[in-house]
Amino acid sequence: MKTISCMNIDENKLYSSGGEIKTYKKGEMIYREGQHALYYFQIIEGKVKLNNYDDDGKEFIQNIFVGKQSFGDSLLFVDKFYPTNAVCIAPSEIIKVPKEQFLNLMKEDPDLSLEMNACLSQRLYFKAIMLQNMASLNPISRLTGFLDYLKSYHDDSCGNCFHVELTRQQIANLLGLRVETVIRALKKMEKQGNITLENRKIIY
Repeated sequence: MKTISCMNIDENKLYSSGGEIKTYKKGEMIYREGQHALYYFQIIEGKVKLNNYDDDGKEFIQNIFVGKQSFGDSLLFVDKFYPTNAVCIAPSEIIKVPKEQFLNLMKEDPDLSLEMNACLSQRLYFKAIMLQNMASLNPISRLTGFLDYLKSYHDDSCGNCFHVELTRQQIANLLGLRVETVIRALKKMEKQGNITLENRKIIY
């Protein structure tokens, strides 16, 4: 599944710019909310979520990233603190490049800089779509908008074959819904013929 990120820099360029590989265990924190952005992160393999918690301890997932994707890079261009945590939800190998070396790489390679601009624009588009979906009180509308967005980054030449690699709980946390609400909405969508549920996987 191609999710909500787009940057994938050639690994050799990252190594030549001071990048190094770090291995993380499932559940291990990569950075915490409130820390300074000091590195560019690109996943070789694994899965990472960006999350935070409200005052009652309820988790909100802001995004999920998989292999060949980057995260946290937008904060490298401004002197701000991370607004989320980054946590591995599967064993992961990640390339880390120090901020200054990464910014130098952007200056030296105009094509990469243009790609980064396109990537950041894509993320802003995602945020706009998500805000639009969140305004709906209808959970099926929220889910449909979310699935449409995910599928827009997937080769759908095979028709209704897009496999959503997110759990019900992760979808609930992304959309601000209860997991029970997501389960009921998915069952209704299946009855309507809009999705297929197969071995607990959502096919759209």
